[in-house]
Amino acid sequence: MKALSQRRRHPLAAVALLLMGLLITGGLYVAAGSVNEAKAATGYTASDIEQGNKLFVANCATCHGLNAEGSADGPSLIGVGAAAVDFQVGTGRMPMQMQGPQAPIKPVQFDDEQISQLAAFVASLGAGPSIPSEEVLDTSKGNSAEGGTVFRVNCAMCHNAAAAGGALTRGKFAPSLAGVSEKHIYEAMITGPQNMPVFNDSNITPEEKRNVITFLKEIDSQGSPGGARLGSLGPVSEGLFIWTAGLGIIIAFTIWLTSRPS
Repeated sequence: MKALSQRRRHPLAAVALLLMGLLITGGLYVAAGSVNEAKAATGYTASDIEQGNKLFVANCATCHGLNAEGSADGPSLIGVGAAAVDFQVGTGRMPMQMQGPQAPIKPVQFDDEQISQLAAFVASLGAGPSIPSEEVLDTSKGNSAEGGTVFRVNCAMCHNAAAAGGALTRGKFAPSLAGVSEKHIYEAMITGPQNMPVFNDSNITPEEKRNVITFLKEIDSQGSPGGARLGSLGPVSEGLFIWTAGLGIIIAFTIWLTSRPS
């Protein structure tokens, strides 16, 4: 240390310190990357990743790039995690049939094993949200009342208070949540597809997510005890229906009156 102190004003001291800093930073970056890669690949075999890579190149690389680095036609998938792939591919949104403001739901093009392999490949590229466990999807442990509160505060402004969906800007929309599986609802919350924000565990805890799913499933099971839902859009659609039907009755009654012989 004394010798280093005596030479700290040497002309090459600044260069030496800069090189040392770069080496340390590079080493830490490589170590962090290795840890992320190990976490990302956890739970999948090398065979799953290899088969997923083949499926990706054949079906997804046109838009997302051969290495999932993204392109002008599709975003990078590095770090999106297995949950994003399971949601997008498992609901038929991906691969897209054509470019548009939003990827719509359509028939699923892959079986469960192939979806799992695609998820394994993308998960191996970088750490990201994983597919939820059965425990956090068990609605028997959820609280519907608390889930309804969380849903109305965080989700109802787009999906409607009755989870019937609604229109957004620029041709996009929040879809109806009726009939959506527990897994896909949870994955949507942690990955934020389309215009949806990401609700990580700091925003909405896993227990609260389970409560939201319980609330949505209770809505599904109740049906429509009040009669026709009319889109579940509330007084707007109900008022329009009453106005239109009432006006039609008045017109029909007027015609009937005027057609009677005097």
